[in-house]
Formats: sequence, structure tokens, C-alpha cells
Amino acid sequence: MFQERKAAFKAPPSSVRDTTVSQDVRRTRALEEQKRRRAERIDSTRQLDFFADLTLGPSDDEGDEDDNSGTTGIVREGISQFASMLPSALPSNLPSEQSQPSTTHPVTSPSDARDNAVTMDVNMQVPVATKRAKNKRKGKYKATAGDSTSKGGKKNAKPSKWADKCMYAELLEMKDDFDVSGEMRDGIPDDIETGWVAVTPIPVGKRCLAVTHQASGIAGVVPNTTLRSRVLGKALMKPFPSTLPPQTVLDCILDENWRDNGILHILDVVSWKGQDLADCETPFRFWWRDTRLSELASFPPPPNAAPPEKQSTTYQFPHPTTFVPIPYHTDTTLPTLLSSLIPLTRTTRSIPVSVPVPSAEEDTQGSMQLDGAGAMPLMKVRTIQAAIRSDGMLLYVAQATYEPGTSPLSSWVPLRAYQTHEERMQQEAMGGMGSTAESPLDLFERLVRKRVEGGMGNAVRDVDMGP
Repeated sequence: MFQERKAAFKAPPSSVRDTTVSQDVRRTRALEEQKRRRAERIDSTRQLDFFADLTLGPSDDEGDEDDNSGTTGIVREGISQFASMLPSALPSNLPSEQSQPSTTHPVTSPSDARDNAVTMDVNMQVPVATKRAKNKRKGKYKATAGDSTSKGGKKNAKPSKWADKCMYAELLEMKDDFDVSGEMRDGIPDDIETGWVAVTPIPVGKRCLAVTHQASGIAGVVPNTTLRSRVLGKALMKPFPSTLPPQTVLDCILDENWRDNGILHILDVVSWKGQDLADCETPFRFWWRDTRLSELASFPPPPNAAPPEKQSTTYQFPHPTTFVPIPYHTDTTLPTLLSSLIPLTRTTRSIPVSVPVPSAEEDTQGSMQLDGAGAMPLMKVRTIQAAIRSDGMLLYVAQATYEPGTSPLSSWVPLRAYQTHEERMQQEAMGGMGSTAESPLDLFERLVRKRVEGGMGNAVRDVDMGP
């Protein structure tokens, strides 16, 4: 059972597997819906309805005509329309018998009036205090009941606000029975050469959100960053210090070997320093991501987090320290896909990382010490090349904005094949292991090559080769 779930954890959800509606149709509808919502937000921000009835008054020509007529219009208006704006008050010349009957309000002395006022104040304060006490006891009772319920079965547990906030791509639906005449569709978007952005190679790791908050202290020293899981939004580790600015949300992939290299791959940017970037188009978000990450300062590696018995020979990062953007490519023409992007997806990426020298190797090489008695030895740092395995390629619609949840505006082409539970059961029923499923990237490459051989990419290729 565990192996089946592990093999099918990347399969698209059943809600998007609609055989009656193609992926291209869902993508078009989603893009139109995004444009509609964006237009509504812009109109509401401009507040055009407030200026609909405004006028600049009569023009100069109309004013000249009124002057030449020789008659001056006199506006005759009364003041009755302003009567409702006056405060309501009784006239002072009325007798007291008419305004305040003596039978209901007897005359009292000033001392009695003060005593009555004190009595009324006391009587008015007692119910308020009693009501607050009741509310306080009621609140404590509810809290106690909630604690007992949560200990039993987590019935009152609220979902995290960061749950399902990542823009999760759909698996690109491809068909091998493509006809060059155009009667059959292969699943590759028709505007793949002009309206898409490729992000590759996507590293192997865990998808998450990096969320920063305002912290009082030195940047890079005080914990200010939390990693949230993609589905439930739970914290993957304790808050750790980073050089990211406060109020920043990044779509990330935690490297599978982050304890050895301390790498956190940055896929997309949702907000940066309180500035919402989710409504921006894909190329601008990626450009902003690369520009802002290149401006971050670097700090020395944190203390060793390896077990005490291994610290002399091994160094492990306690939290991610290196934020690496995943490369994006705006040139998605068919020849570029065949010659550059698809081979790049199959290669292993190498990233330089600064790692402290273990204490055993430092002792053999000789440790440098500061002048003075009792000085601590300096930390030696060396640069290693971290090998990052590729997991596939992501394709984004260039005009699309960032939206949470599974979206057809982003397509996933994995490097390795995986099977769903139904496909695995069918394969076992037909004779055990059988043949291995074809890699989706291989199928994508073959369909792109057919398009190039069919002459579908010649026009765009001629334009790209121009000066």
C-alpha cells in the first residue's frame, strides 16, 4: 500500500480528470476568468462609479448665450428645505407645566438630586460588572471545553491559512496518435512557441512555502522564516534566520539533500516585502525573483547540526541558508525545446555551496587563532559543488497570474514515469511487472520533433533567426 501511494503521489487529482473537457479548454477558461477578475479589481480600485454623475458645469458658450439674453434668472427658494437640519429644542418662554408636568417629576432639592445621581450611577455599574464577569466565566468554560475536545479527537482544529496556497501544475495531457493534418490533437499547446515560459530543470525535493515575518533584531541572526507544507500548511521545521525581508512569501522546493548543502530552491514569488506580486504576469514575477534574490547578503554557515559523535567528520546544516532561483526560459520555440531545454532537463545541475571544514580536517591542516589569550579558532570554509538531480520541466502560461491550488495554467512534464493505482493493478493483472511506462519527457520530445518535421515551427524559427 505504501509503495502504491508513493508511486502515485504526483498524479493529478481526480477533479481535473474530466474526459469530456480537454485540458486546452480548461486552460482557456481559466485564463479568461483570471482576466475578468483582474479587470474587476482594477475598476474597483479606480472607483469609477463615484465620478459617473460629476460635471464641470456649463461651458463658456452656454454662459455667453445666457449673458446675451438680457434677462437674469432669479432663483427663488425658501428655507424650508433646511428646517430638518436644525436641532430640535423646546422654546424657553413656554411654561414649565406644559413641558414637564409636576405630577410625574416632582421638584427635589439639590442635595436629593445628588443622592439620586449617586444611587443611579451605582445601580448602573453593578449590572455591567456582573455581565462582564459572566462573559469571562463563559469564555473560560468554552476554552476548557475546547481543550478537552482537542485532546480527544481534534474536532475543533482549524485548517492553516497557508494550506493549499501553492500554484500546483496539472500533468500535461499528451497523445501519441498525432496527425499532421490537424484532425487529432497531441496535447501540446498551440501557442507553445509564443505564449509560454519554461522553468527547468525542476529539482527533486519537497514543495513548500517560505513565509517571513517581522522580527526585532539583526537580519540573518534572529529567526524570521518559516517553511510551510504545500497541502496542509504546517511548519516543516522551526523558524530559522534568513536574509529575506519581512512580509515575504515564496513558492519553494526544499532540496532532498538540504542537510548536506543547505539549499532552498525558489520557484516563484507571491509577495515581496509586503508587495503583492501574485497579480503580475509570469515573466515579470520570475524577473523580480532573480533580481531581488541577487541583492541578498551572504552570511557565514551556522553551527554544525550533526550528531555529536559525527561532528568531527561531518557537517550538517540546521536549516536552509542558500536561496537558489530555478532557471526560467522565455524562448520556448520548437527548435529551442529540442536542442536546449529538453536536454537541460535531463542533466544534473551543479551549484557551488560554502561549507565549514570539519574539526578533524581542520586539526590536520592547522587551525588559525586570533591574537590574545583564550582566542577562539577561526572557522574555515570551503566551497563544494552540490549535485542537484532533475525531476522534470514546468510550463507556465505567460499571461497568467499566480493562483493557489491546482491550475491548468501551469503544466508539468516529469522526467521519470510513474503509474496510478489503476494502472498498476491493470499491469499486475496482465502478468506482473511487464514493460515499464514511457517517460513523459520522452513523449514530449517525440511530439515536438513531429511538429518540427511537419513544418509547424518553421515560421517562428525564421523570425527568431532574424536580426
